Amino acid sequence: MTDGWVPCSDGARDRGDPLVATGSHGDRWFLVENQSAWGRHALLDPPYDHALGRALVHRVERAGIRPLAIRRPGRRRAQDGTRWALVDSRPGRESVRWGRVDEARELLDVPLDGSTGTPSDRPVFAVCAHGRHDRCCAVRGRGVAARLAGAYPEETWECSHLGGDRFAGTMVLLPHGLYYGWVDDGDALEVADAYLAGRVVPRFLRGRSSCSHPVQAAQHYARAELGDDRIDAYPPLAEERTDDGWSVRLDAPDGPVTVGLVETSSGPLLSTCTATQPLPVRQWALAGIDRPPVAVPA
Repeated sequence: MTDGWVPCSDGARDRGDPLVATGSHGDRWFLVENQSAWGRHALLDPPYDHALGRALVHRVERAGIRPLAIRRPGRRRAQDGTRWALVDSRPGRESVRWGRVDEARELLDVPLDGSTGTPSDRPVFAVCAHGRHDRCCAVRGRGVAARLAGAYPEETWECSHLGGDRFAGTMVLLPHGLYYGWVDDGDALEVADAYLAGRVVPRFLRGRSSCSHPVQAAQHYARAELGDDRIDAYPPLAEERTDDGWSVRLDAPDGPVTVGLVETSSGPLLSTCTATQPLPVRQWALAGIDRPPVAVPA
């Protein structure tokens, strides 16, 4: 690159960084439309002045909800009012409720308890394209969003920072909160089609937002070992730290399975395009899976 830019996502792909259990936490989400060009903090840009944006973000985060800016892919368009969505990603409570306000300041009065807004059975495909936060998200994410919008125009949005910049293109599928990484434009439809069919695509899956990192890792290894790719497969029953790492008990059709995990660290790496100091990141290795004994016919 002429400006010396070395894409963090290229480095991650060259190293083969594992996607396993890299999804950040999010039980509930508050999506806010902003069709303008985004700076580093998308909800501090017009039509949100800094004071309004900070008040909105603080209000949402105090309620234990994750704020996320969204906009339609393609050319920037004029914005008439502001659409918002309140999303619940907790298992068994998955829902999307949409609303709209005429003035951005009215967002400070939107109830965050799910008592308002119009329920929707349409999923939300949110692709990170927040280039001012990380250039890889724009370079890779915008192509993914454009390809996805061609097939699912109503469901697809570009979104602000999701985390895991080095895994661009990154996306989250709501309401279930499924994080995906290393999705290129040719993979986007496979991921979306699987979601609508109630399945995950394990080779791109980073984890589920409502689950802890040990549970995300345990579900990954359970799927790899036992092969169940349904979205709701292997719900967690218990997790505990052990002397060697973690033990996670998951439910399964033939009885609970226990996944043993070893928590390790990578070598020092640059995890974002703007990082200047290589640092290790947490990784997860499989120690073993204990399955129910197979019943032997009498």
